[in-house]
Amino acid sequence: MTYLWIKSLHLLFVIAWMATVFYLPRILVNLAEAGDDAAVRARLHLMGRRLYKFGHNMFGIAFVFGLALWQGWRIFPQQLPNVAAGMHWIDAKLTLVAVLLAYFIWSGRMLKRSEKGGPLPSSRALRWFNEPPVLLLLAVIYLVIAKPF
Repeated sequence: MTYLWIKSLHLLFVIAWMATVFYLPRILVNLAEAGDDAAVRARLHLMGRRLYKFGHNMFGIAFVFGLALWQGWRIFPQQLPNVAAGMHWIDAKLTLVAVLLAYFIWSGRMLKRSEKGGPLPSSRALRWFNEPPVLLLLAVIYLVIAKPF
């Protein structure tokens, strides 16, 4: 039962983090399209800052529960199974999660640069920038469910 609770909490916080990964670039698109409207830009920057902080918190909590799922069997062998024993799907999954984290941080840096008056890419480029996380998440989900290698 402990394993299922940890897995459920990990999934909950991953979903919350992924919501921020998907939405932060949309805020950047809106910023790129806001033009010189200072009130709209200020509101979008505030929303982006809060979302970025929330996303970091959600990632941190998801990371802790994920670490417990992955390595918890070493500390609590009776309660937690070794879910990746001799399998390499976990390596691919963790690599994709690292790419998603880098993407999230890059989005946050674009937001911070915009707050300081720096330029953003065009809204069209940002719309394309918004698409890769969906494919990366699909690959992560496939790896977790199918465990192909």
